[in-house]
Amino acid sequence: MHQLFHLVFEVGAFALGYSYFQFLRLKDGDEITEAKRVWILVGAAAGALLGSRILGAMEQPEALAWNWSALWIALNNRTIVGGLLGGLIGVELTKRSVEVRTSSGDLFTYPLILGMMIGRLGCLLGGLEDNTFGIATSLPWGIDLGDGVSRHPTNLYEIAWLGVTWGALVFLESKVALVNGGRFKLFMISYLVFRLFAECIKPLPPLALGLSSIQWACILGLLYYFPAWSRPRSLVVGSTRMIGSDA
Repeated sequence: MHQLFHLVFEVGAFALGYSYFQFLRLKDGDEITEAKRVWILVGAAAGALLGSRILGAMEQPEALAWNWSALWIALNNRTIVGGLLGGLIGVELTKRSVEVRTSSGDLFTYPLILGMMIGRLGCLLGGLEDNTFGIATSLPWGIDLGDGVSRHPTNLYEIAWLGVTWGALVFLESKVALVNGGRFKLFMISYLVFRLFAECIKPLPPLALGLSSIQWACILGLLYYFPAWSRPRSLVVGSTRMIGSDA
């Protein structure tokens, strides 16, 4: 039953997120042609699928260390961080092949946030089987997922963080004009910072130097976006623009 809840919310997340994306595309316009946007979506989906599976498999380094055939089992794991970073790579490679030089990520931002929030509700309802639960806590808002242990509601933390990020981006854009791609960059930075610290309250085995595979992926992602968070003014129209793309 838990897996059924997760599947229903996962499908709902994709459906509503895509519908919202199409709505925003019609409402705000899109300088990328229909044909090229379709290829970008294909590249994003392929990269996200591969990235989420690979990073998900790396969450179980102890299994892969002694039996590489366990890779096929571990690949059943998926992680949003891997999906986002894999999708980023897929989009950038696709844009090179179809000769799109402008940023394509802004239209994805709010639909992604919506889809992730819905998906995390499914993860919460998936209970312990979903493997996204937190460590034990004595805090009054700890939740019991069926094993008698009060745990950090990490999925609820993430939903709250995504909601705050969404609201902050809307507020920011009502005050200043962001450069093309600025919205997506700020979203990615916000989410990667959150996951870097949120993984500290999850019972995941470390990959190296006491950090999990997801934390290392977050660090690499934040290094990629170093020009944005080190020079935030470059994201505002009228300031020095950054060189490079985003997704």
